[in-house]
Amino acid sequence: MSERQPDAAELRALTQELLAAHPPATTEALDFLKARFDAGLAWVHYPVGLGGLGAPRSLQPVVDAELAAAGAPDNDPRRIGIGLGMAAPTVLKYGTEEQKRRFLRPLWVGEEVWCQLFSEPGAGSDLAALGTRAVREGDTWVVNGQKVWTSSAHLARWAILIARTDPDLPKHQGISYFICDMSDPGVEVRPLRQITGEAEFNEVFLTDVRIPDAHRLGAVGEGWKVAQTTLMNERVSIGGMRLPREGGMIGSVAKTWRERPELRTHDLHQRLLTLWVEAEVARLTGERLRQQLVAGQPGPEGSGMKLAFARLNQEISGLEVELLGQEGLLYSDWTMRRPELVDFTGRDAGYRYLRSKGNSIEGGTSEVLLNIVAERVLGLPAEPRNDKDIAWKDLAR
Repeated sequence: MSERQPDAAELRALTQELLAAHPPATTEALDFLKARFDAGLAWVHYPVGLGGLGAPRSLQPVVDAELAAAGAPDNDPRRIGIGLGMAAPTVLKYGTEEQKRRFLRPLWVGEEVWCQLFSEPGAGSDLAALGTRAVREGDTWVVNGQKVWTSSAHLARWAILIARTDPDLPKHQGISYFICDMSDPGVEVRPLRQITGEAEFNEVFLTDVRIPDAHRLGAVGEGWKVAQTTLMNERVSIGGMRLPREGGMIGSVAKTWRERPELRTHDLHQRLLTLWVEAEVARLTGERLRQQLVAGQPGPEGSGMKLAFARLNQEISGLEVELLGQEGLLYSDWTMRRPELVDFTGRDAGYRYLRSKGNSIEGGTSEVLLNIVAERVLGLPAEPRNDKDIAWKDLAR
């Protein structure tokens, strides 16, 4: 193939070649996904040799539509969402060629699940205050500390990790970014039971975990800069997910409204109409944001999308509980389990109402995201930060 970007017709032809060589009906799903990656049809905007063809991101739906029509398997993107939405863009931007070739293929095909070791009990909203330490011993870093609110840690093979490598520097400057092996004997994963009864989150204890320097992303001390790529992609992946009209929670409420006329009241009707319009505005804004991603990395606009996602989910789930009356108080499956996926639409209203409370915390609290939107989108003056130039070791804790 020439160095010029392939167009839609060429991508269709390449997809048909893949299907002819690996018929989905007779090819094992994992083998098909590996062949798709090797053909450059995994994420077409990635470089050649890394699952892509250097094509515009906007052409990915062309490939996806051809494969869906042929009944080809997908890579179960919800199960590996942290890897796809957060780890992969960071590895692509800051990883060495060896790191890219080692991690991206098994990540995309779903052989290796990823999690995110960022937040700590004393460093959530103020993530840069984190205290997990990484001390260098030759070509290895020894890591000790605790992380919290870690989705999929009980399933993960790898984790993206930020740790403090120089306590003598101000908090944003003394952080480095690593890829952590979750099978290391020093990694302990404990479940965190939520208000839903489940434990999809975890707390992770790191005791003398040894990470080779070859698994560091970016330069020593530039972990905060690298983490910004992860965080911006995370907020886009949470708040800007692609949905059809009436997709997500608003679809469940609208379905109940149509099928249960005895539940309707004028007040609830007005609220439903308002939320339906807001959900549709958010959906279309998400489409626009994804179009902007074609030109480069996500910006602070993703924080605005994530803000809207959290508020809408909470208001819509609250409306659904009110609409159902006594039925809305039921939660039929309050059991302790370790789910692989968060399923908002396949559960009852009680689950959705409880689970949506976490939307304003995960992926950045709404309060922090409001500051980001104010400063970086609206251009308002930044809040005073008295600890910006103080060594981390000297900060009051």
